[in-house]
Amino acid sequence: MILIDNILLEEEITETSFSCDLQKCKGACCTFPGKFGAPLKDEEIEMIYNNLDNAKKYLSEKSIEYIDKHGFYEGSRDNYSTVCIDKKDCVFVYYENSVAKYTKEKAYFNCESNFRKPISCHLFPIRVNNTGRKYLYFQNIAECKPALKKGKSDKVNLVNFSKDALIRAYGEESYNEISEYVKNNGIPKAVSSIFGGVNETVS
Repeated sequence: MILIDNILLEEEITETSFSCDLQKCKGACCTFPGKFGAPLKDEEIEMIYNNLDNAKKYLSEKSIEYIDKHGFYEGSRDNYSTVCIDKKDCVFVYYENSVAKYTKEKAYFNCESNFRKPISCHLFPIRVNNTGRKYLYFQNIAECKPALKKGKSDKVNLVNFSKDALIRAYGEESYNEISEYVKNNGIPKAVSSIFGGVNETVS
């Protein structure tokens, strides 16, 4: 573990090359099988609700009917998440040339919404561990192998790839501190093994 500008993070984040390759992964992070969707902060519920109509225009009738019947989130305070359809697709997923994408982000870039996506989605594959001591870690999953390969080929590290999300979550000054740390330690290395633990030593 390393501590940078009061942010505790797994060193693997600063060592990993990463750049999404949507043509290879097909937006798998939006369609993970499971009971729950993307984690939501409490304040994001109202933000999503206020921009719901603008997002619905890009959704399928099935997704719209599902939202109207079940809502778009579930859980309780400090433990909300988006709803999934058939325990797979996030309820806000739409498909473009067979690639799963997030409808709210499309509305955002079309200047129709002031909410881009949940911060948990924006940061991915960086995750926030909230059990006990809070820290950031890299979730290395099989579906993201193309991103590791592309990141290494294009010489893009995970910190720079996640620039907008890290600034949004922790501010520009903190991002610059993390980015400078990466720069001073050379070109990051690609990680080939599946994430399997956290080094509890803080340096």
